[in-house]
Amino acid sequence: MELPRAVAPRAGDGPRGLWRILEPARDGLAGVPRNFQQSVDVLPVAAFTIGTPVQHKATEAPVTSTSTPPGLARFNALEESAARAALHEVCAATAWVRHLLAHRPYAGPEELYTASDAAMAELTTADLEEAMAGHPPIGRPKPGDPTSSREQAGMAGAPEELKAEMLELNLAYQEKFGHVFLICATGRTGEQMRDALKERIGNAPEQEREIVRTELGKINRIRLARLVEQD
Repeated sequence: MELPRAVAPRAGDGPRGLWRILEPARDGLAGVPRNFQQSVDVLPVAAFTIGTPVQHKATEAPVTSTSTPPGLARFNALEESAARAALHEVCAATAWVRHLLAHRPYAGPEELYTASDAAMAELTTADLEEAMAGHPPIGRPKPGDPTSSREQAGMAGAPEELKAEMLELNLAYQEKFGHVFLICATGRTGEQMRDALKERIGNAPEQEREIVRTELGKINRIRLARLVEQD
């Protein structure tokens, strides 16, 4: 008795079906009992070897999109004169403002902060002096200026003795270095600012200039973050 002939899968059938119906030869089942025929009607596709395996593309990771914060989107869209004025409120150094203007628009806050750091690193001594001129002495925020009042909040409730000591130290610092004592005051207490001033007044001018550059960079980042986060 001749057993039925299995038909190999055709090219392009693919692996979607779990089972494949066998295609018996026209006369192959002659004389075979019915119950045997039923037992071989279906077999798993895995029993056959397909010449060329199906290639599957790797699933790509989904792209995460982040929207530009409202404040940054608004800054990107400002006319150049308005954008220049907004940046000047952050830092009074013309070279710094020019650098940030030239790199608009910014896709995200980090690009803006990176541009700020790059511009700060390139400021000359004259540029740094221009930037410092926009900052009031510690303990004497500009009248009606919410930014300097907010940043120097640590001195607002300081005892009168501490304020008098800061005034005296500020004058000694300015006499030595020719500019105001500048520190990123956000989050610092009056005592911490006084201690920093006492420590830095003994620095050489070149060393102090680089410390000022670092402190300006911190202040600029904080101010830019407020610009970016505005609703």
